[in-house]
Amino acid sequence: MNRLYHVPLSPFCRKVRLVLAEKKTEVELIEERYWEQSSEFMRRNPAGKVPVLKIDGQTLSDSQAICEYLEETLPDPALLPKAPADRAEVRRLVFWFDDKFHTEVTSKLLYERVNKKIMGQGYPESRNVKLGAQKIKYHIDYMGWLLDQRRWLAGDTMSLADFAAAAHFSCLDYIRDVDWNRNANVKDWYAKIKSRPAFRGLLADQVSGFPQPSHYADLDF
Repeated sequence: MNRLYHVPLSPFCRKVRLVLAEKKTEVELIEERYWEQSSEFMRRNPAGKVPVLKIDGQTLSDSQAICEYLEETLPDPALLPKAPADRAEVRRLVFWFDDKFHTEVTSKLLYERVNKKIMGQGYPESRNVKLGAQKIKYHIDYMGWLLDQRRWLAGDTMSLADFAAAAHFSCLDYIRDVDWNRNANVKDWYAKIKSRPAFRGLLADQVSGFPQPSHYADLDF
């Protein structure tokens, strides 16, 4: 059995889960308290981070490396386009969300509100929460601009860029930190992507101490 060591509200783990589900590859999900850095887990990934995927006799770490491996070994359905310029745009946007959005928004909202409590690291720092709440508006506006010109974030077909973005937004939606009324294009995009069968596992997540908001699993918001 393939195994994914993960944390339910990790956008990097969720990106991998979406790719696996889209490619109809079953995995056993194992929650990993990676911050405790057990010797067993550190042997799987010396970086001490999730996700870690055991598949095909391999132990893989880093969400993007895992997604690229899955794309190469399970090419159908394709989540990276064929044209080099189009692939570059997908990768640019994946990096945008996993680096810029993660630094400016996810780490300021999700990590302050959820991770600190779970890890026993104290209370949220209000300054960071305010910064994250400000920055997410810029990112939603940018996504709305992209979606004015494209059917999906990186072009006319759904790609890994959409899964990277949706992974972050699904985590933030779980803790009620997304204003879906700010941009109709972004709201429509998210409704479209969370209606996919690959999203069902994410919508079923329940995190102890953090109940789902009533709209979270509602496909019509």
